[in-house]
Amino acid sequence: MSRTIVDLSIFLENDVISDPPGMQPEITYFNHEDTPQQVTAFFAGLEPEDLPDGEGWAVERVKLSTHNGTHLDAPYHFHSTMNRGERAITIDEVPLEWCFNPGVKLDFRHFDDGYVVSAADVEAELDRVEHELAPLEIVLGNTSAGAAYGQDHYVQTGCGMGYEATMYLLERGVRVTGTDAWFRIYRGLFPDEDSWRICRMDESGGDNG
Repeated sequence: MSRTIVDLSIFLENDVISDPPGMQPEITYFNHEDTPQQVTAFFAGLEPEDLPDGEGWAVERVKLSTHNGTHLDAPYHFHSTMNRGERAITIDEVPLEWCFNPGVKLDFRHFDDGYVVSAADVEAELDRVEHELAPLEIVLGNTSAGAAYGQDHYVQTGCGMGYEATMYLLERGVRVTGTDAWFRIYRGLFPDEDSWRICRMDESGGDNG
């Protein structure tokens, strides 16, 4: 079976607003003129002038969290348990087969910021695109946040999945979802009860809420 892989990843950059204040990545760049001493430290007797054109290597030092950039959140990110008391799996325990499957894009760009997407909304969009979900398909929520990426209001922009919509997907075998927003659940700055239930929910359908 032929397969087209679409790269949806974003760059890690210092000056693009992609995270809330205090949570953004920090990158320090070192050019060839900055680092000759780093190179010579590895080799006894080597001097900077011995290097071609006296140059070292170009290096970046990166400070970031696991929530920066394009990433996959494991159940452990949200809570220490899942499935009503089992140990939550960590990112290295997420089955790779969950991550390499056909995807379907649901267009939610018309919903207001902070809107909580319902199961009925998901079903209506699937009907519009004439698609029936299959187990392990990856569902991509296209929200208004995508057009706001890098702008001051990006983090507060876009709708999000509610508990009901999330359960709708889980019950049909979906294990991985994607979003162009900073957070896939309710977009409010202070999560409501619905959001907290989703945060604690197991990807295999269990609910710790």
